[in-house]
Amino acid sequence: MTTEITISPAGSLCTVRAGGAILGESRAAMILQEGDMDPVIYFPAADIATAFLDDSDTTSHCPHKGDARYYSIQTKSTVIEDAAWSYETPHENVAEIAGHIAFYSNEKVTVEKL
Repeated sequence: MTTEITISPAGSLCTVRAGGAILGESRAAMILQEGDMDPVIYFPAADIATAFLDDSDTTSHCPHKGDARYYSIQTKSTVIEDAAWSYETPHENVAEIAGHIAFYSNEKVTVEKL
């Protein structure tokens, strides 16, 4: 079974916030849609305040996208473990997400397309 993946420009301003701070805003974000999963916003790393991201020891492998590395977010009061990920050398079919970072949207991290 093949999972269809589409990547398209978000087409509007996207933001990511954690710990009361804006970690990034981008008009160049991409939306990745994988099968029937929720769409994921990938932000250009240049549009993220990466000083708030710490490398994690966590990694994962997706047969459709490749190997992911994870980041934890350092806020004023806490560390949000494994809150973001990126594919540094993604498979050719999703090459557009190279150099981009995605975030888990939850009660601690807000990812929005405005």
